[in-house]
Amino acid sequence: MPELPEVETIKEALKKSIGYSTINDVIINQNKLRAAIPDDFKEKVCGARIISYQRIAKYIVTNLSNGYSIVWHMGMSGRVKISDTMPPIEKHDHVIFVTDNGVIVYHDPRRFGLITYAKTDEIFDCPWLKNIGVDPVTRQLCAEYLYKKFQNKKIPVKIALLDQRIVAGIGNIYASEALFWAKVSPLRKTNEVSLEECARIVEGVQRVLKKAIEAGGSTLRDYHKPDGSEGYFQFQHCVYNKTGQRCPECHCDIHKTGGIQKVILGGRSSFYCPVLQK
Repeated sequence: MPELPEVETIKEALKKSIGYSTINDVIINQNKLRAAIPDDFKEKVCGARIISYQRIAKYIVTNLSNGYSIVWHMGMSGRVKISDTMPPIEKHDHVIFVTDNGVIVYHDPRRFGLITYAKTDEIFDCPWLKNIGVDPVTRQLCAEYLYKKFQNKKIPVKIALLDQRIVAGIGNIYASEALFWAKVSPLRKTNEVSLEECARIVEGVQRVLKKAIEAGGSTLRDYHKPDGSEGYFQFQHCVYNKTGQRCPECHCDIHKTGGIQKVILGGRSSFYCPVLQK
């Protein structure tokens, strides 16, 4: 699933290529995604000009001149293709936006993505954006905030970082990498994490996400940037998907320690160094 850095990369690619163009047409080849695209979606967006782009958690929000916004989630396997003219239509090309500055194609084999609309000035009343936590790359995420949230729970810290009501959009890959940077085990219970450790986790989250955005995200399975190229942050992963290997900062005997460990928390794979992360 595209996580925050991948979604940020897609948003910026749309902004640079399509820019502030007018949506002339919307072609819907498949209406049934995670939720059905509203019947009046085309009516709400066609003829409107794009005036700004933003990312809210893992959602791309495109604000229009008519007071509405397109709310877009990539799901598990969604990707965006951008071209100057109408491209050949491929299987799983579900939605096509035709603008006066190019064509956007939404491709999603598994159809877990989402495309809908909401009034711009009521964007946080949208069911998909209600009750989301703070954005991890803003000053809203600080040690004091995280510590307060953690003290009210007794769950593994990795699960808490993936709770969109606490922090919106980190994602599984980057939570593992951030906890490695902070030297905190994903297994630690949140109410046992100190304020100082929360500060390290916040710094780890923000450092990892910044580097991942700069690298264009991580390409592991389905994700590609809108120009078709791959992100390359996967080459900078320290622990994610590296079971049994030695982590970059450890000089332990992996025959004794077992190297990087994999555990399942909340149904998601988590990776950590048992020597450095306590």
